[in-house]
Amino acid sequence: MPTPRPLTIQVVTVCFAAGEDADWFAASVKVHDHLHAHGTPARRYHVRHRRLIGWLTRFFSYHLLDAVRRFGAITMAAGGRKSRLDLTGTAANAAHDATRRWRAWNAHIGATTRPARPWEDYLAQHLADPAKVTLNEARRRFEQQPRVLAMLAHSFDPYELPVYQAGEGTYVGLYWRIALIGDALITTDGRLLIAASASVADRFRFLNAACAYLRSLRSNARLCAVAIA
Repeated sequence: MPTPRPLTIQVVTVCFAAGEDADWFAASVKVHDHLHAHGTPARRYHVRHRRLIGWLTRFFSYHLLDAVRRFGAITMAAGGRKSRLDLTGTAANAAHDATRRWRAWNAHIGATTRPARPWEDYLAQHLADPAKVTLNEARRRFEQQPRVLAMLAHSFDPYELPVYQAGEGTYVGLYWRIALIGDALITTDGRLLIAASASVADRFRFLNAACAYLRSLRSNARLCAVAIA
């Protein structure tokens, strides 16, 4: 049975300034210093292949971290120099997948059931008076709603209800940002950017700030995506 999720960090994007040691060991040290956690490289980024010269460079992994090949050519990497990563393609691919998920949800759930109240409303009832509304009772009230039951029946995560109900553009916008950033970002000067809470609004605030920061980095800056173990 799905359970309510607090704010969790599963993927961290680590940024390095040009000229800074930017290997996997350096990224793992930064993650451990900030989050006291260990991780592994996360191959999340599509690799950019420029016209003409790309026919040659697609076979070389210089300025890339933990690259993976397909038919000899490099297609994905856990990070590397910003200019070698296809951030636009990474976001576009995530947007395509998110569009398919939302449209499937809309066809099976959105078009056939009435809007439901999100889990946060029932959690607030529990927190306001735990003796009157236990956590189990709050979960029961939330999950007995027809739309939530339908999501469970079709294997959609009911705790993503607010972002599904916000519409296709909002849902897709959330997930292409997540594809680029993950759940947290460590800046080149050592700051940790993270959402203030697990709410969709706070996640958008964090992701918008992190994406703006990513755009501001020079092309020779380096990135590394780390999956928290």
